[in-house]
Amino acid sequence: MTAAAVALSLAASVGIAVFSPLLSLEQIEVEGTDRVDAASVQAAVSGQLGTPLARIDFSRITTELEQFPLIASYVTETAPPHTLVIRVTERQPIATVPSGDGFDLVDPAGIVVQHLDARQEGVPLVDVGGASLDDTAFRSTAEVLLALPQALRQTVDSATASTADDVTLSLTTGERVVWGSADDSAEKAQVLSGLIADQARRDPAASVEFDVSAPDNGIIRTR
Repeated sequence: MTAAAVALSLAASVGIAVFSPLLSLEQIEVEGTDRVDAASVQAAVSGQLGTPLARIDFSRITTELEQFPLIASYVTETAPPHTLVIRVTERQPIATVPSGDGFDLVDPAGIVVQHLDARQEGVPLVDVGGASLDDTAFRSTAEVLLALPQALRQTVDSATASTADDVTLSLTTGERVVWGSADDSAEKAQVLSGLIADQARRDPAASVEFDVSAPDNGIIRTR
């Protein structure tokens, strides 16, 4: 009799969770948005309002959120009795590229995050010689920028590349950096930091070029 009572109680609990409006979806909260409109995300998935939390169709949510190209990823969490939380990670710009009479902020995959009339400070201007954003020249440049520590990346004014193997950086302080390919970029970033520090100690006013294309032999050249 005890076992039967436990089984009956369990079945009742499952039934309430799966079918009862006592645990149905009434509120959708969207967190982590900046460029993406949270209200639009809520509206896109609102078709499941009234659905018991245990029966929410998460594959449907995936399809509905695919219409937002600025969403890089997201996680969901049900918060009984009536709430679904969607935590969004937006695409972050790594580069600025000229576009028409303005500029596009693009992420490492070459997806446009935002179009601006004027260039945004702090995001390097990238010139890949007219190649498309899915070309190896841009991908290599993006990989180089991603490898830079944040403090060092903020000193990059622009980057150029005609192929995947000739990435060159121009710093806001006037120095030029010959980077080469994206191979060994983490090591090259460390070498560059060391060269910059060394030059600052020796002759900070000199106009120089840093060459880290061969990271085992970093070079400082006077320009």
